[in-house]
Amino acid sequence: MERTALSLLRKLTDDAGAVFRPHQWEAIQALVRDRRRVLLVQRTGWGKSAVYFIATRLLRDEGAGPTMLVSPLLALMRNQIEAAERMGIRAATINSANRDEWDQVEEDVKSGRVDLLLISPERLANQKFRSGRHSGLLVVDEAHCISDWGHDFRPDYRRIVRVLDLLPRGVPVLCCTATANDRVVEDVMDQLGSELVPLRGSLGREGLRLHVLAMPSQRERMAWLAGVIPRLEGTGVVYCLTIRDTIQLAAWLQSRGIDAVAYSGNTDPDARLAIEGELLDNRRKVVVATSALGMGFDKPDLAFVIHYQSPGSPITYYQQVARAGRKLDRSWGILLNGSEDRQIQDYFIAAAFPPPDLATRVAALLRDRAVPMSSTELLGEINVRPGQLSKLLKVLEVEGAVERVGGRWRRTLRPWAYDRDRVEAVTALRRVEQRQMQDYLSTDRCRMALLRSYLDDASSGPCGICDVCSGDRIQLDLDPEEIEQAERHVRAAEHPIEPRKRFPGSGNIKLDRRLEVGRALSAWGGGGWSDLVRRGKQVDGCFDDRLVAAAAQLIRQTRWSDGPPEWVTFVPSLRSPDLVAHFARRLAASLGLACEDVVAKVRETRPQKSMQNSEQQYDNIRGAFTVRSQVHRGPMLLVDDIVDSRWTMTAIGWLLREAGSGPVYPFALADTAGRSV
Repeated sequence: MERTALSLLRKLTDDAGAVFRPHQWEAIQALVRDRRRVLLVQRTGWGKSAVYFIATRLLRDEGAGPTMLVSPLLALMRNQIEAAERMGIRAATINSANRDEWDQVEEDVKSGRVDLLLISPERLANQKFRSGRHSGLLVVDEAHCISDWGHDFRPDYRRIVRVLDLLPRGVPVLCCTATANDRVVEDVMDQLGSELVPLRGSLGREGLRLHVLAMPSQRERMAWLAGVIPRLEGTGVVYCLTIRDTIQLAAWLQSRGIDAVAYSGNTDPDARLAIEGELLDNRRKVVVATSALGMGFDKPDLAFVIHYQSPGSPITYYQQVARAGRKLDRSWGILLNGSEDRQIQDYFIAAAFPPPDLATRVAALLRDRAVPMSSTELLGEINVRPGQLSKLLKVLEVEGAVERVGGRWRRTLRPWAYDRDRVEAVTALRRVEQRQMQDYLSTDRCRMALLRSYLDDASSGPCGICDVCSGDRIQLDLDPEEIEQAERHVRAAEHPIEPRKRFPGSGNIKLDRRLEVGRALSAWGGGGWSDLVRRGKQVDGCFDDRLVAAAAQLIRQTRWSDGPPEWVTFVPSLRSPDLVAHFARRLAASLGLACEDVVAKVRETRPQKSMQNSEQQYDNIRGAFTVRSQVHRGPMLLVDDIVDSRWTMTAIGWLLREAGSGPVYPFALADTAGRSV
């Protein structure tokens, strides 16, 4: 069998001299000969897919059923199908992107025309996939996703426990992951069974030069990247913590003549596939990405990975930086440390789990309703983000507390209680990991050894090539002119305020009552003018004259859809009555326009930033404003300091149009775009 397996390896790699790496043959043997359950913890690029491809071929040749591979990644599925076909393995996939093909794929599986079926974890909600009774091998890729101690926890992965319970005796199982520390490995084994055979390798990455540069200022980081990236050989990735930063940074690099593109979970699926292909083929110098370019992306000659901001944990950082240089003698892993890092990390930690009272309230609300509730109805009752509610419902469904009935939700009869102790323990661990990343930034130890020690890799001697080991620190060489150019780029960026088109749950907003497309001067927390906006709002209590001048210039330069504004009004506030009013009057004077105090606030509202979804945001301000005097009929500018949900401006704009105003252009000094104020 070993000779046959080696022949398959050489066919897969197209290398006549290929030999098995440590643990590869051991894993194949445990699966095919011994029919064991194996947990494979090996670094990215080690060859985990070779294990299950070869095991699939050997098992199929013995008459076993097809392999079922559970993977969370469509991109990985595409790559896996292409690789499998090189070995003569007939592979197919069932996922949300190919619904039209499901019936044909299922028929091909039944008739034996498929050797390897790739499915997303969400498909495990379907009984036919949960049983796995016809499978010859079950492969769970990215197995760390089953553990909420890890950073890629996916509730649907919890269904795998049920799949394993239903598997016929003697069906082998392979669970794979590239990054799991002792705690995650123990949790996976607790859930999937102590009979799992763990095969764990070293996480060291030879030739990867790890460096750290502290650059609190975004404009300094932008300038430095514009100077360094063209000098780096090969192609690479710059990771950002937010989608907005990927867009801003990619646009800046493009403006400096660098072939860059932004990539995130919001990128169109076809565009994501095209970008991945360009990077794989070295037709794109750099991709500026969120963690969406993560698990499953396999490029052996990736020359550099740079982090624009620091991730919140060593596991996340290693997952990303270790993608560099798997088959290169030398590659770069550079971590830039910014002033905004801690705030963004704190947000992700806080958003990781729903608050205990929220989970309990959702379960109780569904229990007390006579009929199932839709997600929209739940959002109207509970102040929670749509994404957080969706995740919570998924967890409750997997745990058997709720069930879906025709697109709606209801409580089951199964007893359930929120596991407060576990959530608190995981959150405390996140804080420990956050401190570990701070230690990594300032350490005088070998960076690779420290990183590996955080991941419980015992074989973690000095690498000899990081900035600490070698003493060879990257020089900043910041060009003052380039820094100023970066600042001008950020300040000149467009921040459109798109009009709301529908009221929550009550139909469309009529065109003649709808806002026009407006403008924000800056993105909150995004550098540029936003630093002055923050100071004026939170420190000085008055906005700087430079903001008046910049706002006036932007308004004059904008091509407004129905002609330029002819008069100005502002959003009133009961808490800070003078802040926006004073700015609006100065802005109107600079534009040579009248500023009319025509909108009154008739009741206090909670800050819109504390409202977590559209239903709650609109309900918070509904009936809170009135137009108290006659309005002009020409197009007008509606001024506020911060735009968050857009519902305040939408409601006031509706009232102004109803009172006879012309087109209403919203204007704000900063758009929060999800950032805390």
